[in-house]
Amino acid sequence: MFNFIKNLGPTELIIIVLILVVFFGSKKIAGLGKAGGETVKEMKKLKKEVTGAVEEVKKDTPAGQSDENS
Repeated sequence: MFNFIKNLGPTELIIIVLILVVFFGSKKIAGLGKAGGETVKEMKKLKKEVTGAVEEVKKDTPAGQSDENS
């Protein structure tokens, strides 16, 4: 779907960034970048917490035992 991105060169990327700056302004783009970075940070933190919880459950559950009773 987004195969065209592979074909973008540095010149095209610079033009796209300039158009975004003209439309949205540098402060708005900086705010979006900051929000994006915070979102990525939170996602990594959540992934770490979930992975830790799963590992803890695996450690606490004896091998061969399942929570499901059939």
